[in-house]
Amino acid sequence: ARGERVRILDVAEPPPSLGGAEYLKGSILDRDTVARALEDVHCVYHLAANPNLWSRRKNEFEDVNLGGTEIVLEQAARANVERIVYCSTESILKSPSHRPAAPLADAEPGLTIENVPGPYCRSKFLAEQKALEAAKRGLPVVVVNPTLPVGPGDRFLTPPTRMLVLFLNGDTPAYLDFDFNMIDVRVAALGHILAAERGRIGERYILGGENLRLATLLDMLEELSGLPMPQFRIPYWIAFAFAGVSELVADRVTHRYPAAPVNGVRLARTPTVFDSSKAASKLGLPIHGIHQALADAIAWLADNGHLKRKVRAPHVAFAERPSAVE
Repeated sequence: ARGERVRILDVAEPPPSLGGAEYLKGSILDRDTVARALEDVHCVYHLAANPNLWSRRKNEFEDVNLGGTEIVLEQAARANVERIVYCSTESILKSPSHRPAAPLADAEPGLTIENVPGPYCRSKFLAEQKALEAAKRGLPVVVVNPTLPVGPGDRFLTPPTRMLVLFLNGDTPAYLDFDFNMIDVRVAALGHILAAERGRIGERYILGGENLRLATLLDMLEELSGLPMPQFRIPYWIAFAFAGVSELVADRVTHRYPAAPVNGVRLARTPTVFDSSKAASKLGLPIHGIHQALADAIAWLADNGHLKRKVRAPHVAFAERPSAVE
C-alpha cells in the first residue's frame, strides 16, 4: 500500500488480501532459500519465529527462533542490505526474579539468560543478543519489542488471541489477574516500518499500546461481545498447578496446545507495565488504546469460525491504518 515492492519468505502461504506481494515458500533454516529471498532486497523485516509458549518439540524454539535468526543475520550481511528490523518481544524484558518499580522503558533491564523463564523466552532473549551483537559489528540492525498484539487476521492464533478465544468461548471459569500491555497489531506493524525508516542502529524500541489489568480486559470483552466473562479470581499457585497439569496432558496425551502453558503463568507472575515514549518520540509511533483492536479481533474471530458462543455482533468496520506521528 505504501508503494514498496514486497517479498515474503514464509513456510505458510499469505492470505489473498496480500495480493501484489511476491511470495517465496521456504524456511529461515534453509540458508540457500534465505539467500535467494534476499536478492535485490534493501530492507529486511525479520519476524519469522515460533511465537507460542508451548511446543510438542521442545528444541524447536532454539532451532527456529535462535538458529533461524543467526542464518537471517548471516545472509543479510552477505547480501549487504541497508537495514534489518529484528522483531523481538516484550517478554524477554521481564522476569519473575526481576520486578521493576516503574514502567519498563527501553533501558537495559539487566537480565541474564538465567533470569528468563521458559524455552520460548530464552530463545528470543538469545536471538535479540545476536541481533544487537551484529549491530556492534556494523550490521544495520534495529530491534523492536512489541507487547501483546491484538487485532484481526491472527490466522494461527498466537498466545494473546488464544487467550481471547478461551474467554469468549467460556472455556475458563476463572482468571489470574495481572498487569500487562497490549498493542493494536496494525500499530505494531507500523512500528516496524518506522523503525526501518527512523530507528538508530543498535537500539531497542518497545512498541506498546495500553497498560491494563486482565480484569479490565475482561470488562472490555464483555462490553464488546455481550458475553459473560469469568468473575472468579484465582491466586497464582492455583493457576500454576492447573498449568502444570494442562501442560503434562498436552505433552503426554493430547499433543495439542494446553489451555494454560506454564511459561504463560510464570510470565503473568511478573506484572509489568511498559513505557513506549521512546518509540513515540524517536519513531513517531502513535500510542492508542486497544478498544478498537479488540472489537476488530472479536469480529474477525466470529467471522472465521473460532467462537463457539454467539457474540453480540460487534462487527465494527476495521479501523483505518494508523498513521505515524510526525
